[in-house]
Amino acid sequence: MNGARWRRGAGAALAAALCALAACAAPQHAAAPARDAQAGEVRVLTLNLWHDKGDWPRRRALILAEVARLKPDLIALQEVLQRPGLRNQAQDLGEALGYRVGFVSVDPPDAPRRYGNAILIAGAGAGAEVQQRRLEPLDDYRSAAHVRADKADTDFYATHLHNERGGGAIRARQVASLLAFVDASARGTRTVIAGDFNTEADAPELAALRARYADAFATAHPGLAGDPARASTLNPAYLPAQRIDHVFYDRRGFAVKEARIVLDQSRDGVWPSDHFGLFVRLQPLPPAEEPAPARR
Repeated sequence: MNGARWRRGAGAALAAALCALAACAAPQHAAAPARDAQAGEVRVLTLNLWHDKGDWPRRRALILAEVARLKPDLIALQEVLQRPGLRNQAQDLGEALGYRVGFVSVDPPDAPRRYGNAILIAGAGAGAEVQQRRLEPLDDYRSAAHVRADKADTDFYATHLHNERGGGAIRARQVASLLAFVDASARGTRTVIAGDFNTEADAPELAALRARYADAFATAHPGLAGDPARASTLNPAYLPAQRIDHVFYDRRGFAVKEARIVLDQSRDGVWPSDHFGLFVRLQPLPPAEEPAPARR
């Protein structure tokens, strides 16, 4: 207790100690489950950075402030750029926020300009050990990134699919390629796939993805999921309203605690991006119990 003065004498000391135990024990035990629950959840953010369009230094400041407030454990970034005069945007943001960074690109490692996706993992240390898969068809220059995160033993994937409105067949091939990557690299049921899919979560080309994973936003907001006017992840200041940025999760591994659109406010006429971010809080579920072997 701050500023407390102990009286001399064994009786007074014993009484004070008993009083302190009676007053403090219950609140401490009552608060512990709430802290444990928050510590155990996996907080995910996905955001299309819009590379270096607009006023990047001011957009960067808005993004840094909001990410510092949200404190996601895992971040998927799309349209990440590095070029002469511009440091890799994911590495720049990660260093400023204290995150480990894994960047993937179909551009050669020694190319002066590289464009791709990134995963940021909360916590200091060396860069994230990221795996990359170029998605079919290869001439569309799309990729997916994967890391195995310590938080809830999560396999986390970040991707960015084909962007043409009429390109559903291309996106379907990319989803098949992405799922093959998941099958080759994931080691459990706690799988999360986040990114810019360039189409609605219920689009036909995402059917194979939906067959295995659930749309976090639709789970949390079934009445809003199909209403782009109220749940757009595209910034209507630049693009027609549409919900195309998603977080998919395995229902066997997680339950959704929250899903909401973020980074959707401007300051002095500057927006963080031409996309809004999607922030999701997932509660890990205990492993399913294996059935006991039958007795003979």
